[in-house]
Amino acid sequence: MSAGFEFKTGTVWLVGAGPGDPGLLTLRGAEVLAAADLVLYDGLVNPLLLKMTDAVCERTARIRRDEAAVVPQDQINSRLIEAARSGLNVVRLKGGDPCVFGRGSEESEALRDAGISFEIVPGVTAATAAAEYAGFSFTHREVSSAVALVAGQQAADRLPTSLNAEALAEFPGTLVFYMGLNRIKSLSDQLVDHGLDPNTPAAVISEATLPGQRVLVSVLGRIAEDAVEQEMRPPSLIIVGECVSLKHEPSWFEQLPLFGLTIAVMRPEEQCVETALRISRLGGRPVILPMIEVRSVDGPQLQFAREIISDLSHFSWVVWTSVNGVHGFFEILSDLGLDSRALGHAKLACIGPATASALRDYGLNADLVPGEFRGENLARELTEKVSAGDKVVWFRADRGREVIPEMLAAAGIPLQGVVVYRNTDKETPVSEDLEVLVREQVNWVCLTSPSIAKRFGQVMMTDSEGAGHFTAQVACISPVTAAAARECGLRVDATADVYTVDGLLDAIHKAENAKSA
Repeated sequence: MSAGFEFKTGTVWLVGAGPGDPGLLTLRGAEVLAAADLVLYDGLVNPLLLKMTDAVCERTARIRRDEAAVVPQDQINSRLIEAARSGLNVVRLKGGDPCVFGRGSEESEALRDAGISFEIVPGVTAATAAAEYAGFSFTHREVSSAVALVAGQQAADRLPTSLNAEALAEFPGTLVFYMGLNRIKSLSDQLVDHGLDPNTPAAVISEATLPGQRVLVSVLGRIAEDAVEQEMRPPSLIIVGECVSLKHEPSWFEQLPLFGLTIAVMRPEEQCVETALRISRLGGRPVILPMIEVRSVDGPQLQFAREIISDLSHFSWVVWTSVNGVHGFFEILSDLGLDSRALGHAKLACIGPATASALRDYGLNADLVPGEFRGENLARELTEKVSAGDKVVWFRADRGREVIPEMLAAAGIPLQGVVVYRNTDKETPVSEDLEVLVREQVNWVCLTSPSIAKRFGQVMMTDSEGAGHFTAQVACISPVTAAAARECGLRVDATADVYTVDGLLDAIHKAENAKSA
């Protein structure tokens, strides 16, 4: 949001969410999502985009998919108007672009007639993204200087009466049919009947820009039969024209390191989004399935933490071993009306780069980050740097490994442990967790802490019958997490060499490459 600018209440934004890849949302789209009170989203919108808003989100699909209810267009229009009149800022989030076969013109007309303030936020339409992610271009100086976007879905099994099949057959460029897969035989036959060469290159692109993207390249006379044989599924586009012959195999998108893999992210929900977006950027499909929740401390734990944090002057070193520990510390510090000056001249130690990065967000640089991101290494380096008589305070979770206090105690170094956050098992029935993993056909499960590994192990042990249908591989962020997973009876298929999320995803990539070596 621009400095000094405030959104007018009761505004509706018709926002293009792009074709599926969450990275294709525009900056303006992200801005208004963050400002929304209510989001009405279409069924084709990537659910990751809903993590970018704190608004109430309601699904408003116009076609039946995954047994979800169908919401007629007139009801959507009424909901937009009603919500805006009640003073809510509303985002109507639509796949692709709002005004390219997205009924954005109908919705804007209804809003205008009702006197509702609105703005249209363009999005990347499916056609252009599909071609570029599939490896070819609609236009090329030598084969095509024009593109026709055509709605392939209509009431009867024919081209819309407003279109001229003969003119489309004679069109000097690329034809792109939206929503036409269930009528592909009729569409291709009519084009051939009106003179278009049956050997004209043609393609079907399904799930464009997503890890499940599939591209069928054929010719117009066979494209319908090939689409059935290859079991192509919507959402899809049909491309007809010489531009298809320019397709590169494989496309840049299909060469991304995690392309085609579905990866379960089991971190606490507030930490899942960044990891999920990273997976998407590498071509994978993230499934967010938190195993634990991070909660603030209360009662005696909170009182003790407040007492320690209110007077840190007698500590020479302050230690954090997680991002959550950093956030928990500063939450309590702020509640006390204090800021980073309370740390005085203490030196600061973090277990790894992610924790140090969280500390930098509060304007502080760590004095110590071990070369290997493990509690043993942090404790070892602390024993080398802490001077005689120095006291150390560690802001931590309510559960976890005790290697740091044990090693410091053995070295005669006083350590005060202070709980500033709690890890609790997410209260989801294990059968539902397993159902998600099986239904989403997860290829890999990411375990990023011993507590997450233990909770996942409990899920697998509790429903052994359901676990029998689960075939995903397990990747762990560190040897410590891998050991916790094995203790729970899990098979570990990959362990990161560098104990970060990027290191974890790299381990998955290496394991996949090893399969084909």
